[in-house]
Amino acid sequence: MERTDFKPDGRRKTPSVCSTHTSSATSSRALRGLPSVDTLLHGACAARLAAEHGQAIVVRHARELLEEMRQRLRAGEPVGECAGLDEQIARRVTQSLASSMKPVLNLSGTVIHTNLGRSLLADEAVARLVTLMAYPTNLEYDLEAGSRGERDSIVEHLLCRLTGAEAATVVNNNAAAVLLTLFALGRGREVIVSRGELVEIGGAFRMPDVMESAGVRLVEVGTTNRTHLHDYEQAIHERTALLMKVHTSNYVVKGFTSSVSEEELAPLAHAKGLPLVCDLGSGSLVDLGAYGLPREPMPQQMISAGCDVVTFSGDKLLGGPQAGLIVGSRQAITKIRNCPLKRPLRVGKLSLAALEATLQLYLRPERVIRDLPTLRLLMRPKAEIRACAATLQAAVADAVAPGFAVVLVDTDSQIGSGALPEARVPSAGLALAPAGVKKKETGSALNGLANALRTLPKPVIGRMDDDRLILDFRCLERPDELAAQLPQLKQALTRA
Repeated sequence: MERTDFKPDGRRKTPSVCSTHTSSATSSRALRGLPSVDTLLHGACAARLAAEHGQAIVVRHARELLEEMRQRLRAGEPVGECAGLDEQIARRVTQSLASSMKPVLNLSGTVIHTNLGRSLLADEAVARLVTLMAYPTNLEYDLEAGSRGERDSIVEHLLCRLTGAEAATVVNNNAAAVLLTLFALGRGREVIVSRGELVEIGGAFRMPDVMESAGVRLVEVGTTNRTHLHDYEQAIHERTALLMKVHTSNYVVKGFTSSVSEEELAPLAHAKGLPLVCDLGSGSLVDLGAYGLPREPMPQQMISAGCDVVTFSGDKLLGGPQAGLIVGSRQAITKIRNCPLKRPLRVGKLSLAALEATLQLYLRPERVIRDLPTLRLLMRPKAEIRACAATLQAAVADAVAPGFAVVLVDTDSQIGSGALPEARVPSAGLALAPAGVKKKETGSALNGLANALRTLPKPVIGRMDDDRLILDFRCLERPDELAAQLPQLKQALTRA
């Protein structure tokens, strides 16, 4: 007969036979020796967890852990010592409550990185969010009239002042802005677009597919590289709803090319009684050319050129939260705002609060380059970046030694998110190359280093280039955040 020991309080002691059982008999004994959920919950660790997080989550993880151990024992697999179950439950509770989204250090060299959340919010926008998240707000309440208001009014006057438009509305991203505009102004009719502007944006979303979803029929004119004004004119008939221009922000066609500008196309559209819609995509509100970067078309220029509707993003070159901004004539915006599709695409109070704070920065043009992180990072002097990288070179070299050599390098950053696809911004950083390994082992060594960097408390994201891992310091304004993690990086590489 199997002996069972009991604690002074009458509860059964946990047998120490949980580890390494292979036979059916010993597996059966081990199953009987597993503690009950109730026994685990009476432990000091579980009681402390329950006091902090509530009992339900502790019970769930205790049950899941015991069930996993039963399944492994039935399969003849070892399960380890039962004495450590409290600690395992504590780890599981902590992991389940940890945020899946965490801040990272963007050393990829791409300033507006789609996979890393695009633009950073300005301090003013963050402060606005913190304040408004804790209170009810006048999102749709007119404080002056004491009645229901319109959420667009929070930012409409700012967008109109900055772009020269008569009216404006906001949805949750630029793809939604294009979809809503086409649905509201062209559903059931035809939309004319140059064949060279039928772009595909990130995630394989194609302009023809967006048009189909909006219920409009695409009419392509011209060729991939050349489109003329008469191509549009010949395609217009009674089924035409609007003419559309799409800024090709994520690719460039060179050589024997020709396109029709908004200034040329607007008179034709208006003569035919049609609206002209322009999708700018990234939508910069400042002249980047004035700061040494290639120029990007601006919404205010498109409005001035005669466009009836202009759509652009809030979280790209504008430097704000994810949003799709629609500006234009009062007649067109009214139709768009009154469209039933507007409600499911609208933005919430947090996006509007961050967008308002961001747009207000543009009212102070002398300070916007300093106060808006996206523009500040793009304009950051190379000498400053190189000096920052130089200060950390020795510390990084020590952390990755002896497996990697670290060299201070000049490199190029890119803007990202489809904006100015060929533009490169001179930058600097550190190049980490495997030391003392065969050529065929280089890739494996670099992948191991990249993985170690990604597993740091604040993951570090670099980029692979020519058998090296490049850490571009353009977006690292606080080098101490990287320096503080180098001891952990060294430990991770030593363990590997």
